[in-house]
Amino acid sequence: MSSKVLTFRQARWAEFLSEFHFSITYRPGRLATLPDALSRRDNVYLERGEDFISKNAMSFHQLIKKDEVQPSRYFAVKVESFSNFIDSIQRKLWQDSQYRSILEEFGKGKSIQDYSLDSSSHLLLFNDRVVVPNDPTIQHNILQKRHDSPLAGHRGQGKTLKLVKRHFHWYRMTQFIKDYVSSCKQCSRKKNIHHKKFRILKPLPIPNGPWICLSMGFITQLPLSNSFDSILVIVDRFSNMMVFIPKMSSITSLDLAHLFIKNIYSKHGLPSSIVSDRETDGQTERVNQILERYLWMYVSYHQDDWNTWLPLAEFAYKNSDQSSTKKSLFFTVYGRYPHFDSVHITQYTPSGKLSTKIQSVQQDVKRELEVSINQFKRYADKSRASPPVFNPGDMVWLSSKNIKSTRPTKKLSERWLGPFPILNKVSTHASISMEINPPSLPYFTFGTSQDINNPKLASRASSSNHH
Repeated sequence: MSSKVLTFRQARWAEFLSEFHFSITYRPGRLATLPDALSRRDNVYLERGEDFISKNAMSFHQLIKKDEVQPSRYFAVKVESFSNFIDSIQRKLWQDSQYRSILEEFGKGKSIQDYSLDSSSHLLLFNDRVVVPNDPTIQHNILQKRHDSPLAGHRGQGKTLKLVKRHFHWYRMTQFIKDYVSSCKQCSRKKNIHHKKFRILKPLPIPNGPWICLSMGFITQLPLSNSFDSILVIVDRFSNMMVFIPKMSSITSLDLAHLFIKNIYSKHGLPSSIVSDRETDGQTERVNQILERYLWMYVSYHQDDWNTWLPLAEFAYKNSDQSSTKKSLFFTVYGRYPHFDSVHITQYTPSGKLSTKIQSVQQDVKRELEVSINQFKRYADKSRASPPVFNPGDMVWLSSKNIKSTRPTKKLSERWLGPFPILNKVSTHASISMEINPPSLPYFTFGTSQDINNPKLASRASSSNHH
């Protein structure tokens, strides 16, 4: 358009385009799929016949120029295929003993209740619906058009059954359609989950005393306060006693180890276990919520002084009674309550009695913890279901919830990946090992896996070409 000398054709187009305000921008080839499709010649693909028409039902007419191809040329492919379909039904009906006797009765001029013969195609009808013989190939062909086709839309079992019932009838059709839809890999990849979570709560064992088993978590993305922007929360799983340690989010593993030695190891020794997986521990997350609420109550408007409130937050939490143990953290560990203010009563307990008292308190705490955990398990399991039994060799679907994808959006991506074979069980209740290509994440919990749907239609599943 910037050339000084234009041909007659260019001048004609320049005059036409001058009426519009537009800009020309570059679009990479990977984003120009629609223009690329419109530029392809339709007659190159006609030999693919019915497959091409069914996969491009909405755009097939647009790709054919009226002056080059007559409508009968591409519709003839469908007519020929439909003719073969009718012939196969008629041939198989005569081979089916159940329906051959009915056809013979019609040949003798007799009539049978609910049955009739179509005057044009001579197909056997049941209540004005085409009778389909007991032939899996024909039945699969019907379901491919009424379920897999873009015009059918991969609907569920009920809607697919109603769609097929409009025109066809065969013995045990409902069960066949149910098996067909439930074994559809494409549907399974986008299937919504309506059942309870497959994760029965398995509480961690109760420790025998304080600071033997710990849980650990982090509160991050806080505003800077004295050069700190996050909090390390360490909780004793027996007494619920906790330590709040301010830190930087850029801290290294070596620096984290130094903080642990300074604040925990130097005071309580080496614990036997530390839990940091949020899937198996809700204790630290609950403490985090309480701490965040406390800081919200007392921090300044600019929220840059939260670091100074951590010691007082720790004291307030330790001095309050716990719902699980019915005692404060101070009393559970030390056998006494701290002085809250200047008003107090002098208490003296001999060392021998104090030791006995602490042991008695901790035994009571352990019993209270068992009761509390059992109550929580009963409540939590109301919304959960026992996990399915997985064995090596089983094919399972894998949830894509926690797996990164290179596709633009998850809304139009698969919810389930696979199916993948199970290689072995990592534990009896939690994890399994799958064969994944590429091998990115080796272990998955029951909550992110489910058994492959209905294996009855193995031939249908193996012949599926979905991607």
